[in-house]
Amino acid sequence: MQITFHGAAGEVTGSCARVETDSGTFLVDCGMFQGGRDARMKNLRALGFDLKRIDFVLVTHAHLDHSGLLPRLVSLGFRGAIHTTCASVDLLGVMLLDSGFIQEKEAEWANRRRRSRNARSLSNEAPLYTVEQARASLARLKGVEYDREFSPHPGVRCCFREAGHILGSAIVEVDVDSGGERHRLVFSGDLGMNGRPVVRDPAVIRRADTLVVESTYGNRRHRSMSETEIELVEVLRDTLERRGGNVIIPAFAVGRTQEVVFILADLVRRGRLANLEIVVDSPMATAVTDITLEYDHLWDEETRALRDWVLAHPQRVRLRFVQNVEESMALNEQRSGLVIISASGMCDAGRIKHHLRHNLGRSECSVVICGFQAGGTLGRRLVDGARHVMLFGERVVVRAHIHTIGGLSAHADQKELLEWLGHFDAPPRQTYVVHGEIGAAQAFAQAVRTVHGWSGVVVAQPGPGYSLERGGCPDNRGSVT
Repeated sequence: MQITFHGAAGEVTGSCARVETDSGTFLVDCGMFQGGRDARMKNLRALGFDLKRIDFVLVTHAHLDHSGLLPRLVSLGFRGAIHTTCASVDLLGVMLLDSGFIQEKEAEWANRRRRSRNARSLSNEAPLYTVEQARASLARLKGVEYDREFSPHPGVRCCFREAGHILGSAIVEVDVDSGGERHRLVFSGDLGMNGRPVVRDPAVIRRADTLVVESTYGNRRHRSMSETEIELVEVLRDTLERRGGNVIIPAFAVGRTQEVVFILADLVRRGRLANLEIVVDSPMATAVTDITLEYDHLWDEETRALRDWVLAHPQRVRLRFVQNVEESMALNEQRSGLVIISASGMCDAGRIKHHLRHNLGRSECSVVICGFQAGGTLGRRLVDGARHVMLFGERVVVRAHIHTIGGLSAHADQKELLEWLGHFDAPPRQTYVVHGEIGAAQAFAQAVRTVHGWSGVVVAQPGPGYSLERGGCPDNRGSVT
């Protein structure tokens, strides 16, 4: 019995773990690599193992760094079932089709650039996958309710638990009959923070033989929500009331957009902010918001109460969703008073790039970064203090105020990750730290050893598999850093 990490090992994106057991072989997540010049090549090279031996796939949630290669998996020959929560099935129906469209467009643009350079001898670039291939992958999805045990393959029993990250996000428990014993694997997926709007808190997990845990913010602490609100209120007041500009918020269409809208509405409800005009400029975010409204039984009680207040006070929070391109372009004619929330969350694609092009050069405007920015992305360059950036082949000087508000992250920080681990009745035999840049993963692994006294804590590396047999070395390459 062994586990092999094909992504999110020493980095944040590309989550994909392959588990080989006596009862069968399966994947947990099949995510896309994002950020950096080599992301496309890494996506093309991913899934280089024997797909005919994969019996089924479990998906923790709908973010593309956990699900974005599912269409490619199916197009390359996988014919098994893909299990995820019911809400994630609906979200993937939006996200994977949109991703397929983007893949087609990016290939089209790349080929157009080649033709403009008279590079006729070069072959055309094919998309990573197409809309139709994305649609074919959706046919393999099977939705499962939270906390309901199911058997995707003989000798394997699984259960999805609330992860508190985005709508439909799950911690995955897998019980496998292997080598004459039952072995429990737990995959944290991406864990959210306690007490955040919209989604419920992460479920408490008591036992695992093998644990795979994320570490996106494994080396740092977020600001408290009260501190975050103070900072956010000051940014909005300073920009909208004093300087007379717009506030631009890059946000992932799934999870982050809905959370930011609810936080802003709550600040208005409590009198911390004056009336706001909020524009969500992302067709995908609009579709995801509609899905989120359908799953209000998965919300926490505070969010349901806030929803009712907003509906009763439409003049206080003027919220509109922009669909067509003309409406989106018209937003850039309004020079002040808007809070524009747009995708993508790392600023590397979508309509957010157009809003940055029109607002980054204006000192009266602000850009609020409220989520993780992977290395190599435009968002990361802004966070790191870039004086100018390239947008659509044009050099744009950065004069707008850039604010990084980490307290709005959908990921648990080091403190909350350690608290989640503290609920285990006993240390797992082996713990693999994934989904973090190498410094964050190493710092978190050391914190687990120091705070909880766990041994067998390994920063996962891509490459040969790790043995999961009882009594075996948890890291068959001998590294624990």
